[in-house]
Amino acid sequence: MNGPDPNNRAPMAGFPQVGYLKNFITSENIIVGDYTYYDDPEGPERFQGNVLYHFPFIGDKLVIGKFCAIAKDVKFIMNGANHKLSGFSTYPFQIFGNGWQRVMPEAGELPYKGDTEIGHDVWIGYEATIMPGVKVGSGAIIASKSVVVDDVPPYSIVGGNPARVIKPRFDEATVNTLLALAWWDWSAEKITRNLAAIVGADLVALSAAQEL
Repeated sequence: MNGPDPNNRAPMAGFPQVGYLKNFITSENIIVGDYTYYDDPEGPERFQGNVLYHFPFIGDKLVIGKFCAIAKDVKFIMNGANHKLSGFSTYPFQIFGNGWQRVMPEAGELPYKGDTEIGHDVWIGYEATIMPGVKVGSGAIIASKSVVVDDVPPYSIVGGNPARVIKPRFDEATVNTLLALAWWDWSAEKITRNLAAIVGADLVALSAAQEL
């Protein structure tokens, strides 16, 4: 066998709470890579409801890489949550109309942090919150209930509110090698052949496999 089918909505027989996430996405502005899963006892179809204030007219994207593990009720706050900060009031008068629309913010007046991007092989714990425009590096781990307001370095462990780096998972040279190897972009067959090196942290074997 050369690995499970990434197009299978329920890849674990008898355990429907885990789903390969890309198969549940309907929004054009949410992009999810192969084998990334969402684990929710109430059903993986709930994921998209946890991507909040994601309005199509704003155009920001949530991009999640391959092989990510996302726990129940992880929330992504998108740019539509932002209010104008330069005035005396942050109240969004304009959205209620009836004459208040005349103070509609001009282009560029609302804070805009860009796309939210999650790398490959990222583990996001229960009820973590990712704020608009955050970039999470591949191999990172985000602790449960963390509030991530800043970019997360690759292969680091972060936690807290606001989330801070607790420690790196590996030394800098190893991280750079792993990012260059990008095993998550290998074929399913090649990954299957080299699973022992991937899960066993055998960098020598993994580097040798890259050449094959």
